[in-house]
Amino acid sequence: MVDRDTLPSDFKPAHYDLAIRDLDFPSWAYKGTVRIDGELIKPTAQIVLNTLELKLVSSNIVVSQNKSDQSWQASGFTEDKKSQRTTITFPEELPTSSKVSLLIEFTGELNHDMAGFYRSQYKPVAPPAASVPHDDEFHYMLNTQFEACDARRAFPCFDEPNLKATFDFSIEIPADQVALSNMPVKDTQTVGDKKLVSFERSPVMSTYLLAWAVGDFAYVEAFTDRKYNGKQIPVRVYTTRGLEEQGRWALQHAPKIIDYFSEQFEIDYPLPKSDILAVHEFTHGAMENWGLVTYRLTAILFDENLSEIKYRNRIAYVVAHELAHQWFGNLVTMDWWDELWLNEGFATWAGWLATDHLHPEWEVWAQFVNEGFDQAFTLDSVRSSHPIQVAVRDALDVNQIFDKISYLKGCSMIRMLASNLGIKTFLQGVAIYLKKHAYGNAKTTALWESLSEASGVDVNTIMGAWIEKIGFPVLTVTEGPGSQEISIKQSRFLSTGDVKPEDDETTWWVPLALRGKLNSQGVESLALTTKDSTISGVSDDFYQLNTDATGFYRVNYPESRLKKLGTQLGQLSTEDKIFITGSAADLAFAGYSTTAGLLSFIQGMKAETHYHVLKQALDAIGTLKSIFADDAQIKAGLEKFVLELVERPLKEVGWEAKSGEDYNTSLLRTRLLTSAIANGHQETTEASFARWTAFRANPAENPIPADLRAPIYRAALRADPAGTVAALKHEWFTTPAIDGKEICLQNLGHATDTGIISDILLPFLFNISPPAAATESIPSGDMHILASSLSGNRVGRLLLWAYLRDNWDQVNAKLGGNPILIDRLVGRSLGKFADRQVLAEIETFFAGVSTKGFDRTLETVKDKIRGRAAYKERDTESVKGWLIGNGYA
Repeated sequence: MVDRDTLPSDFKPAHYDLAIRDLDFPSWAYKGTVRIDGELIKPTAQIVLNTLELKLVSSNIVVSQNKSDQSWQASGFTEDKKSQRTTITFPEELPTSSKVSLLIEFTGELNHDMAGFYRSQYKPVAPPAASVPHDDEFHYMLNTQFEACDARRAFPCFDEPNLKATFDFSIEIPADQVALSNMPVKDTQTVGDKKLVSFERSPVMSTYLLAWAVGDFAYVEAFTDRKYNGKQIPVRVYTTRGLEEQGRWALQHAPKIIDYFSEQFEIDYPLPKSDILAVHEFTHGAMENWGLVTYRLTAILFDENLSEIKYRNRIAYVVAHELAHQWFGNLVTMDWWDELWLNEGFATWAGWLATDHLHPEWEVWAQFVNEGFDQAFTLDSVRSSHPIQVAVRDALDVNQIFDKISYLKGCSMIRMLASNLGIKTFLQGVAIYLKKHAYGNAKTTALWESLSEASGVDVNTIMGAWIEKIGFPVLTVTEGPGSQEISIKQSRFLSTGDVKPEDDETTWWVPLALRGKLNSQGVESLALTTKDSTISGVSDDFYQLNTDATGFYRVNYPESRLKKLGTQLGQLSTEDKIFITGSAADLAFAGYSTTAGLLSFIQGMKAETHYHVLKQALDAIGTLKSIFADDAQIKAGLEKFVLELVERPLKEVGWEAKSGEDYNTSLLRTRLLTSAIANGHQETTEASFARWTAFRANPAENPIPADLRAPIYRAALRADPAGTVAALKHEWFTTPAIDGKEICLQNLGHATDTGIISDILLPFLFNISPPAAATESIPSGDMHILASSLSGNRVGRLLLWAYLRDNWDQVNAKLGGNPILIDRLVGRSLGKFADRQVLAEIETFFAGVSTKGFDRTLETVKDKIRGRAAYKERDTESVKGWLIGNGYA
């Protein structure tokens, strides 16, 4: 085990009594007092705790021994900014005691960096309370974001996940505003023109789960159906005044999910209330603070008239994910940050489980194979990936592992295991785990032990390599000379295709889920536990591995078999078709198989109409286009191929939604129209631009339906780039739709005019040159949206990289030094190159700046570029040959 850089073990906290007062809005400052009760494990003259951007004013400690108390005043404070720790020194050695109270007076900053106790800016949609702080442009709400290591920005504390304690919290606020925290309000006292709001004591929990907020809040409310301690749990969605009705969709789900998890986990929801808070500026999608979950607006608010339908799915899932954490993460917490996946991988799986329970018609497991699998495979297929359980010596580096490995590969592991043990048995094991470790901390092995107890399977043995080792296998299938026999070999998959012996030392337990065994009607639950094996009695006509895509690996079929499967789509489930397409695309990328095999398989989908199957196919072709489209002949050929693929389903779904239309059909329409326009379909482009022109002439009479914004914006950008960019910037400023800003940013990045990108979009993104008011620039928490779109654009990615390189210090300044935002911007901006010259530029530039906080992501970016460059060099001529040979070029 790696040596951890943790706080000294002299003092063990048990309870915090935290009071915040004197909120000073003009100077964005506050004062606080915290009393930390605990025990002194050994004699010491110094107590070390975590602080960041706080000033400690005074401190004293009371030590109880033999029914008498002794008190010492601190003689000094020594702050180490690098380690984010302060040492409180006392004039003499303090004796050990099981009852100690450490009192600290401090001051803090209400920062604008989306970390700690911070201010979020917004423009009110209803008249705000008189005391709400504001400037010429914005009003402000106050809220917290502590995970992973930012409770220390708000108050002095022992900020490590296994140093759990109970919390009493109170805060002094203006009389006309609302305060929220993890627990219900216990008492409110008038203090002049202010009020002091005190909250009930929290359960034992980690510091990162404490939360509070102050603002001009309103709410909508519902109750659970089940009763807990004789009462239904109140569930509220809080927003700044005027937005609360957009919380109704989330409110339809949250109480049902609380009841569902209470039953599945065999433990009642542990708190007396469940609050949801929409936060105007937020780094992530949401944060699972116990009893007060905070959300980015687009992850929680939905307008029935203005929001795109895909946000229904997003909100339902994110609500379920965060509520799963109330048990898995909050009630039982990982012991240290190296097991972050235990929180996030499980909550991701449980979130989709609950969403599937409430919306089986959405087919969310097909969605996960299409979206979740693919993102996890992409990150885990490079050398610079990391194991699920990754060594974290310094907690300040943990932000980088809030990534697709912890969430999506972690979820894939849980799904693979649950599918093999059986969902019911798996949930029984989870219930055993939660009951054994309630209000404590646990390691991954504790979960494996509980699952083994429930199933009788040695889970630790079968899952060990998956959790502790980097990467995943590809199974290469060879068909025997005597037919009815296949040989399977597992080896490490790397997207760069250059696996060395030292890369390929892991042997995984691989559940084969084989269909096509002779004299068998179902799926054979065989497992590969060695590097290779031979299976006899396999149908020569049809067989498949990884049925329903529950295993986290790729399958490399012989090219003739892949082509045959393309003619047998009727025998494959939705998940199968998605998985085989994804495998073929990844294997072609890495050079394990041919791009011709991928394209031949997709060719068989001309009759396909399922959204996620077509999305997987179109995404695969999109990757080819982004790598090979510098060649005009290949670009034209791939565009013709896409239009052939979308032609039939596009005629079926048309422009207009039909009454009672299912969710996936609505998504399909948006994607098909967008793909048709992006690939030069003249009729669709003209029809889209006509709708745009009508909208611009009279928005009230010709509104654009929410689900049609993306294709219509794309068509307008092609037909009138300058006018459309100006209009979309105006729409970004003025849209009443909660998701409107995101949709505008996602589409603005598709502009291809170099002048527009350099003179309009990059200043809009970075607010660097020319100088602009804050309102004329994208907030730091949303910068990755436009950057991601620009990076997918062959013209935009070069200009974006040049801008980042030439203005690195100013970019950092705009991001407020927030490591999460910097890491995300680097990852989203630079990974789409397929050029070794640009790779060399990136390596040279970042060798000269500090990359602490995003070094893992930077290595991943470089590996992605190497893989894309190798693919381009290797396959350009063969891709062109296939397109010519099949009449597309």
